[in-house]
Amino acid sequence: MLGDFSTHSSADPPLRGTPEGGAVQQAADELQPRPQRTPDLRPDQLAALLEIHRAVAGHLDRKALFTAIADVLQKVVRVSRVILLLPGTDPSTLTVYAAYGKLGLEFYQGQAIARAGSIPGWVFEHGRPFVLDRAEHVRDRFPVSYQRLRRWGMESVAVVPLLTEGRCVGALSLMAEQADAWSGVPPVLLEQIAASIAVAVEHCAAYEELGRLRDEQAALLEINRAVARHLHRDELFTTLAQCLRDVLPSDRFGIELPVEGDKLRAHVLSTGNATTGPAQVEELPAAGTACRWTEETRQWLIASSREELRERFPVTFDVMKREGMQSVCAIPLLSSECCLGVLFFMAAREGAFQELRRDLLDQVGSAVAVALDHCLAYEEVRDLRDRLVRENVYLQEEIRRAHPFEELVGSSSTLLAALRKVDRVAATNTSVLILGETGTGKELIARAIHNRGARRDRPLVKVNCSAISAGLVESELFGHVKGAFTGAVERRVGRFELADGGTIFLDEVGELPLETQVKLLRVLQEQEFEPVGSNRTVRVNVRMIAATNRDLQEAVRTGRFRPDLFYRLNVFPIEVPPLRERRADIPHLVMFFLSRFSRNLGKRINAVAPETLQHLTAYEWPGNVRELCEGPVLEIDRDLVPLPAATAHASEPAMPSGSTEAALANELAGQVAPAVPPVELAPLEEIERRHIEAALESTAGVIHGPKGAARILKLHPNTLRSRMAKLGIAFKRTVHDT
Repeated sequence: MLGDFSTHSSADPPLRGTPEGGAVQQAADELQPRPQRTPDLRPDQLAALLEIHRAVAGHLDRKALFTAIADVLQKVVRVSRVILLLPGTDPSTLTVYAAYGKLGLEFYQGQAIARAGSIPGWVFEHGRPFVLDRAEHVRDRFPVSYQRLRRWGMESVAVVPLLTEGRCVGALSLMAEQADAWSGVPPVLLEQIAASIAVAVEHCAAYEELGRLRDEQAALLEINRAVARHLHRDELFTTLAQCLRDVLPSDRFGIELPVEGDKLRAHVLSTGNATTGPAQVEELPAAGTACRWTEETRQWLIASSREELRERFPVTFDVMKREGMQSVCAIPLLSSECCLGVLFFMAAREGAFQELRRDLLDQVGSAVAVALDHCLAYEEVRDLRDRLVRENVYLQEEIRRAHPFEELVGSSSTLLAALRKVDRVAATNTSVLILGETGTGKELIARAIHNRGARRDRPLVKVNCSAISAGLVESELFGHVKGAFTGAVERRVGRFELADGGTIFLDEVGELPLETQVKLLRVLQEQEFEPVGSNRTVRVNVRMIAATNRDLQEAVRTGRFRPDLFYRLNVFPIEVPPLRERRADIPHLVMFFLSRFSRNLGKRINAVAPETLQHLTAYEWPGNVRELCEGPVLEIDRDLVPLPAATAHASEPAMPSGSTEAALANELAGQVAPAVPPVELAPLEEIERRHIEAALESTAGVIHGPKGAARILKLHPNTLRSRMAKLGIAFKRTVHDT
């Protein structure tokens, strides 16, 4: 019955009881229509009924309507408590809409009583009134109602159905503290009061339905507009919270998206400050959450109380308990054949979402899914664009750098032994440690490993660890967030994140501080790190190549380098020989650098004096290839001709004291005394022709394909054919091009 609901607590469904003795007959008599003839209403009763008609007329809001009903009923009948019940979406219950009593007017949302075993349920089902003169009469038949009547101090109750055109649209319960309070009230008066209220309630319901549909359509239209206006995640979620606030009233609104590691990332907004408050991001394990179930089954879920989720979804239960939420509604966001995420609403009151319609949930889910799909697609495009911009900036910086080497030059046995190791390790993802003195070309070895591996299409990011101050090395490697430290005015992407999918080359790795070595070890082991000032874990897929000119084993013994990091880096060591151990390559290197310098100076130099080459070859080159490349320049006839300092130093003991300056000037100018012929070098075109013919001969004339001459020469097949035609090479093929 209506009295089964407490204004302060939810009522348990009443239990059916069987009256005993005379109460059985009395209850049965009251369940039947009264047999006496309906007496005519007195003038004062007619006036009261007219006042009720006037009071309920014109009200299209149920709160205003019930307020008017409660006020006028006080003047017509001796009523202590009035309760209005309406049917909800659940056919087994009646929703307690409003009550009037000693505490004044009270309106409820989402609270209901069971129809079975209650007087209001019987009235609603049969469409007939029920009048109870004394509470004792239902002690056995309706024990729960009896207890609540006693608790409220009510003795008699009249429950009348609200009928319109043969349909019952609700029930009105009138309670009094006196026994037999309805004996002087004609049943026809109660029926007329109920009829007036029923018409008004139906009009209100129809008006509210139109208003609800209008609000829903407006909210869905606003969501569709938000797709075009907001492509950033935080802005979109804030707008969605505002759009859905009136359609799906809640205290917390959010979207959960699946992320790596079998987790869900929740973007949560409190609807109370949706206009100003940013979305809170929280990662939860996917197992044990209602959102994961919704994502997998693609079905919406509604829970009236968090206790319903305790066993089935313990993670969701813990979150709702922590936030003080009782009700939850989860809607899958479906796009094509996949589920993008889950839209969820939480409310602090129980049963907040029980009356939601399925078609509304489907429409909301579809509209939000479209908005989210566009947002995620925009973010992916933006991330790719930003990544390309960062890589382009980095590559432009590398091009602008005055890099002393273009490629590896030489054919000595020690260099070829190192290159064979490069070929062995390039195809793997193994970490490589390159050892060698300064200036030996360790960076060129790292570039060769990268270019020959599967990551050649991704960037090779280089970091000189010795050139970065100890306070900034972590920011350089791992990046930082805005405000992480003084001067961090914007987010910076670290070199490891920039190298994701490619290779990172850490030159002079032995110079890293010990605290940075710990983070570097974690990247090697777990492929993840946290930027400076952030607790967000960034996962990367990076191959690491390190280089050093220090003795790392000695550094490990002295405690300046972590042994675990050393063992992680020293998986495949490659030692680059110093220039003094590959003296046979010095003439080739001299001509290589001389050719480059001559192009820069606009001069053509085809030969080097033999004595000069002898001096260069005999020199020890403590600076190795870098010293050979970056020697001093002398001014001769106002033209700059490069000459390593080793030439002068090495030549002094071998020259007569009287002719030192003249001989040196002749060597620098490329002039040779008649008695000493210069080294004869073939023209560049002839060397190129021989090289192409040798490549064609090794491939049996095959130009195109993985084993063709173009692949060996690293040229496009059409470019190679064009050069062959230019040089007049007509190589006879023994195998068709593949």
